[in-house]
Amino acid sequence: MAAPSSGKVVYEQEGVFIHSSCRKNDDQDNLMSGVLRVIEKENEVIVDWRPLDDTLDTSNILCAGKDSSSVVEWTQTPKEKCSRGADRPSSYEAEWDMVATVSFKKKPHSNGDTTAHANGESKWSFVFSLTDLKSIKQNKEGMGWSYLVFCLKDDVKLPPLHFHHGDSKLLIKCLEKHVVLNQSPQDKRILLVNSQNKSLSQSFENLFDESSYGLLQKLKKDPYTVTMGRFSKVTNYIFDSFRSSDPSTQRRPPSEMADFLNDAIPGLKINQQEEPGFEVITRIDLGKQPEVSRREPVSAEEWAKNMDAEGRILNVDYIKQSIFKGGLCHTLRKEAWKFLLGYFPWNSTKEERANLQKRKTDEYFRMKLQWKSVSEEQEKRNSRLRDYRSLIEKDVNRTDRTNKFYEGEDNPGLILLHDILMTYCMYDFDLGYVQGMSDLLSPVLYVMENEVDAFWCFVSYMDQMHQNFEEQMQGMKTQLVQLSTLLRLLDSGFCSYLESQDSGYLYFCFRWLLIRFKREFSFQDILRLWEVMWTELPCQNFHLLLCCAILESEKQQIMDKHYGFNEILKHINELSMKIDVEYILCKAEAISMQMMNCKELPQAVSEILGMESSSVTPDSDNGEDESRAMLNCPASLYESISTPVIAANGTRDSTQQMSETQSLTPA
Repeated sequence: MAAPSSGKVVYEQEGVFIHSSCRKNDDQDNLMSGVLRVIEKENEVIVDWRPLDDTLDTSNILCAGKDSSSVVEWTQTPKEKCSRGADRPSSYEAEWDMVATVSFKKKPHSNGDTTAHANGESKWSFVFSLTDLKSIKQNKEGMGWSYLVFCLKDDVKLPPLHFHHGDSKLLIKCLEKHVVLNQSPQDKRILLVNSQNKSLSQSFENLFDESSYGLLQKLKKDPYTVTMGRFSKVTNYIFDSFRSSDPSTQRRPPSEMADFLNDAIPGLKINQQEEPGFEVITRIDLGKQPEVSRREPVSAEEWAKNMDAEGRILNVDYIKQSIFKGGLCHTLRKEAWKFLLGYFPWNSTKEERANLQKRKTDEYFRMKLQWKSVSEEQEKRNSRLRDYRSLIEKDVNRTDRTNKFYEGEDNPGLILLHDILMTYCMYDFDLGYVQGMSDLLSPVLYVMENEVDAFWCFVSYMDQMHQNFEEQMQGMKTQLVQLSTLLRLLDSGFCSYLESQDSGYLYFCFRWLLIRFKREFSFQDILRLWEVMWTELPCQNFHLLLCCAILESEKQQIMDKHYGFNEILKHINELSMKIDVEYILCKAEAISMQMMNCKELPQAVSEILGMESSSVTPDSDNGEDESRAMLNCPASLYESISTPVIAANGTRDSTQQMSETQSLTPA
């Protein structure tokens, strides 16, 4: 009995029966013995049952059509079977890849089908993906042999599978490796598939896997992952999946492609009219973008000059402005990041910080001991912890492995990365671990070089990023709506063009927002970008203005070359590691100044930028100065921290240099 030609069989059980005749008018209960398999394919797990004498006859598999929940039955006449016999392996593989949702019913006999059994018994088979499984009902204990009933998400119930040659517990254990099963509070016999949390975690599994090309299954089963990942391959698949045998209809309109993408991601489908703060933005003249320059990074000497004898920061605003304008030298990051991330209070003394670290060290190791002390037997009964550990181990082994801090086998950095993420599961067990979080921790650990400090800095960072990883993805929805609002104010023509190409939802910015550009810039550039963003200057949601800056930089090429839906996604994806961080920081700052100087700033934009308490009116004579003050960006600081500089065009201006010792002198 051969297994399906593709995929790894992780569970196989013979003697699994279907009782095919169970209605009152049937004379007897026909038993059909079959083989039940669980098969791991590239990006999904398949459950497959087929009769023993039908294990290779693909014509009896019932599976859903690619774009429909209706059942497709492979019923063929002898003539069709003969003509298609040579093509069956490839046809079977194609259909196997596209299995979505399965319904189950008896196959009616075809008048021309002379291969039907003499006793009238039909052959039955079914296949479904675990992503479509809603619940599993078990038999009552002591009621004969064990059986299971699979219920799919479209509320289709498959017939009971009776385990005559063994019980069903091994199957349940196998399935628990891939989905979270929780006992129903209404009926202890029913195991509910906790698909949202699991699928969200699994969706990140291949999000950052650069070698993954299994989009055929991924897009249908996990569009959330694919949308954030390799857009160039995604869109090629979208087009290919809509091709038909008729050359004249090989491609559907881009609007249909966009609808397919939007419908496939129900958690992120955005209705701007229903989102809080939505406001129709009319064309407003923002004026010319000002020239912006950047200074050299803050040095350790400059930092020390701004501390008193007890270790307090003398002028916090001045320090933040300096970091915003130039970043930090690397030797200073280990200390300064603790302040920027909120681990150390800005007004604390050196002694107070030492006491805080001592308390936090004790607290960290108490949490670490919680998962370290769980025995193998205990973990077998804790599927969530088991799943978290599995995902973390998988991610740790592929996070920033080209960086010397993490390269090679048995690297201490990898062990620390693993332990911190496991301990975070104890700190926030509801969220636990979702793939992508390792990307946020990696640079923090690299800078801290200390397990405890890295953990608490990561906790502070996750407080900012928490909504990005929650099941409902509300944080991501809100950011996409806000980004759309800002971009429309900045360039309504470009927004209209994107909408005309069915790209108005800005899904191509998803990965940027999810992990704060971690995969778009080099490792060293990310250190600079993050520390600038952590100053929370010059306004709220500066990261959205960074998105605007990147998009505005690419606008001309996108519009001049008339890029469509497919080309836009491909182009944005290919920007990774090609963006000049200093240029984009200058441009984003220029955009912020452009908006804060606007006397007719729409209310929705004011709220996004943190200006909801604004008293500026279109008639205000000093609106420019007031808007600066409201955004906590004193003009004097901009002026005094402007040299040495990097201009907005990315070139260094050597004529505007001044003494470094002057740049951080307290006012």
